[in-house]
Amino acid sequence: MLRHFFCAYLGIPLVAAMLVAPAHAADTIATRVAMCGACHGQDGRPADPTVPVIWGQQENYLYKELHDFHSGQRNSAIMSPIVKGFSLDELRKVAAYFAAKPWPALKVNAANAAAPQASVMCKACHGQNFEGGAPAPRVAGLSYEYLIGAMNGFADGQRTNNLDMPGFMKTLTRSERQAIAHYLSAL
Repeated sequence: MLRHFFCAYLGIPLVAAMLVAPAHAADTIATRVAMCGACHGQDGRPADPTVPVIWGQQENYLYKELHDFHSGQRNSAIMSPIVKGFSLDELRKVAAYFAAKPWPALKVNAANAAAPQASVMCKACHGQNFEGGAPAPRVAGLSYEYLIGAMNGFADGQRTNNLDMPGFMKTLTRSERQAIAHYLSAL
């Protein structure tokens, strides 16, 4: 919650200035997305565990999420206004920019428990090592707080921009979702 206040308090004036300022041909994607580091981390490691890692994430997934914020299919008081300042072509370049960065070295505890039985279904889309692939994102190593928030958002119907996840998450109990989130965050 503090991150949302911090980013909203400091980010909205910055976003407003960026939306008002004309885009110049010399502007690069790197300079246009510099503000992303305020929440997602200058080194790819978000300070707030409820914020996802975007460095090294799957390009197609990043574009889908940016597109969904842009179109209104997914809503965020922070992300939606930011991405509306970009064209869809620019959003593709943003996705490629962050996907090309290395996955950050995160401080996680090695997974010492056996994978929860329910996580077997996750491998069908997220890959054998949960590192993602078309069309699913990497979930290995994301924070517990982000993972459980996303999983509960799908289960509770607050996040609907995926055809499969809401139904799958609704079939799991809250404790199963927590076990999966703990396991994945430790990978």
